[in-house]
Amino acid sequence: MKNWLIGMVALAAAAGCLAEGRSLFNGKDLTGWEGAPGWWWVEDDALTSESTEAKPCTDANYLYWMGGQPKDFELTAEFKLSEKGNSGIQIRSEARPNWDTYGYQADMTGDGELIGFIYHHKHGLIAGRGEDVTLDAEGKRIVKPLGDPAELLKAYKKNDWNHYRVVCRGNVIETHINGVMMCRFTGNAKDDDKGGLIALQMHPGPPMKVQFKNIILNEFTD
Repeated sequence: MKNWLIGMVALAAAAGCLAEGRSLFNGKDLTGWEGAPGWWWVEDDALTSESTEAKPCTDANYLYWMGGQPKDFELTAEFKLSEKGNSGIQIRSEARPNWDTYGYQADMTGDGELIGFIYHHKHGLIAGRGEDVTLDAEGKRIVKPLGDPAELLKAYKKNDWNHYRVVCRGNVIETHINGVMMCRFTGNAKDDDKGGLIALQMHPGPPMKVQFKNIILNEFTD
């Protein structure tokens, strides 16, 4: 079955089980969000962070959504990264000191290298673009092909706005970029699939700019 059709089938199956979506960002200010002072603001109707030569980012910091800690949900957002940008959307995560986090992340980089990957602070990159990954009882990764990584990357638009869709249900996490499924991760019974923090990342490294808008959360009702 073609990748886009897999995504449409999954969406149709889930549609009747989703509560009405709610917007997490008002497009005007940081109401409902908290982050490191001086690192996050609203620009061009988008949550924005930027590092420069004069203001380097030396440690990752995150903008926390303070409205809840959902477990089973669909999260959609539009994002834009500069070419050297590196960011991510934290899901099912924990807050850590100094505006850090710990948990799962829908990864992204401006050059596209990590677009659609799933990352975890403990385990690293646990599912790559084009992979359908399952952890067995011993925690070993069993990888099946979901699509060609290079072909899937064509869905991403550099230096432009893109649409991210992240689906978390039970021990399964999926990522989609501009309507195309990028990867799927299925954890084992030992995995912690409880609810957690949603947050946006500002990554250390060279000067970069990251922006997010139209952030919508739909929680599963069963």
